[in-house]
Amino acid sequence: MIVIKRYPTKQISVGGVLIGGDAPISVQSMTYSKTHDVEATAEQINRLHFAGCDIVRVSVPDTESAEALKEIKKRISIPLVADIHFNYRLALIAAESVDCIRINPGNIGDKSRILEVVKACKARGLPIRIGVNAGSLEKHLEDRYGQTPKAMIESALYNIKLLEDADFTDIKVSMKASDVIRTVEAYRGLRPLVEYPFHIGVTEAGTLFGSTVKSSIALGSLLMDGIGDTMMVSITGELEEEIKVGRTILKSLGLIRDGVNIISCPTCARLEADLVSAVKEVEERTAHIKTPLDISVMGCAVNALGEAKHADVAIAYGKGEGLVIAKGEIVAKLKEGELKERFLEEVEKAAKNKAED
Repeated sequence: MIVIKRYPTKQISVGGVLIGGDAPISVQSMTYSKTHDVEATAEQINRLHFAGCDIVRVSVPDTESAEALKEIKKRISIPLVADIHFNYRLALIAAESVDCIRINPGNIGDKSRILEVVKACKARGLPIRIGVNAGSLEKHLEDRYGQTPKAMIESALYNIKLLEDADFTDIKVSMKASDVIRTVEAYRGLRPLVEYPFHIGVTEAGTLFGSTVKSSIALGSLLMDGIGDTMMVSITGELEEEIKVGRTILKSLGLIRDGVNIISCPTCARLEADLVSAVKEVEERTAHIKTPLDISVMGCAVNALGEAKHADVAIAYGKGEGLVIAKGEIVAKLKEGELKERFLEEVEKAAKNKAED
């Protein structure tokens, strides 16, 4: 198996979740509730946590939202990041309650305001994310370079130096654009120039389908280059789906081993069973399994036995009957109507045995 070699980075901690170095790549998300609505925001955060989110970010547009963070923090059990734009004073309030501050250097204000945020974060031992966005760059950089990867890199470098000059190095960096190419080029361009961990993602990526495509291409490309220490898939109006897509990207690259990985053949005229329905049911009935398993659901003889050799459990449909295979060994030959239940029994058994090992 090919193993991706990650770029060596400085390690920081966000509320106990390590980012960078040899830490696992964490998956983040962001709430869309009004942050001042404590109950709604805490409910969304807890949904995200249950879905597998490691760190959550909330927007802080006003004083009421900043002051609500203290109560929100009491009701959740994952690290909380405050997302600050325009008003640096909101970061000073938020720093009393959260685990990390994200600032947008394009709209946070001048050097003196950023240094006030640094002072507050130093006092509480909080890291800062320098969150560069192509759509909100500093005016002088946009005027000179346009909304380009070059402008994004220059923004990041300037603000990193600003924090370093204030003796602050608990930094992570993001370089997001709304399209794949600028996003990837910005991260690739900055990566050899700094040691800090990267939060990777495509901003304003759209709805479920479009964002899944954009994020898979951009994040997949970066991760295969060894770039990325924490990540977020941005999907308009979705919560759990962001985590599902993010974790699936990591699983597909072998960067995490978590839950069931389903291998199923493309549908073609050789199918000997209703594979579409079978795979859908298998996916639903194995969603609760957290033990890493490779399972194969194949609809004809072409690749079924070959895939079964490498799967923990496999089902190979034939004409009116088929095989259930565990670790390359045939454990049952049954009529088509009996295959799926026996297959699922073997999957549960394999998950239990692997968890006990």
